Amino acid sequence: MAVAAALTALTSAVLLMRPEVFDAFRFWTVGSIAGRDASVLWQVLPFLTAGALLAAAVARPLDAMAIGEDGAAALGARVGATRVSGAAAVTLLCGAVTAAVGPIGFVGLAVPHLARALGGSAHHRVFGYSAALGALLLLSADVLGRWVARPAELEVGIVTAFLGAPALIVLTRRARRARQARS
Repeated sequence: MAVAAALTALTSAVLLMRPEVFDAFRFWTVGSIAGRDASVLWQVLPFLTAGALLAAAVARPLDAMAIGEDGAAALGARVGATRVSGAAAVTLLCGAVTAAVGPIGFVGLAVPHLARALGGSAHHRVFGYSAALGALLLLSADVLGRWVARPAELEVGIVTAFLGAPALIVLTRRARRARQARS
């Protein structure tokens, strides 16, 4: 505990004494799309493309796995390969996006639930709706953050947390009520 407290104090001292370090720290703590240009997109595009292609390839086997591993195997899905491919797709997509804009929370938690509510449970639809809705949420949060804190800017990660946390609470309560109604 003493070492952690000392290192936290040291980190705080460095952050407070050097504004450029604080700005970089804030970016990597909250995430932001401010100041990102097309060169960042070109750097992560190969990983985004590979992740998207892998996600598209694994969509049908994931649909089969929704009925259980034995049922999926009976339908011809290779359960182990589907899990590894799905994990690789998630890793590529999340890693690329986080490298580009930092850790922007609640987009990956709230958006897929909304996508499933709009498009049904088929994974290829969930993936497509999630991509579109995630981009829409991120853009809306950025515009809202710029509008609310004029002339400064409220980082998009903070705005998505304010929007996503209540949405996630509503979804969790709704799922809990549905489970209680089935029991």
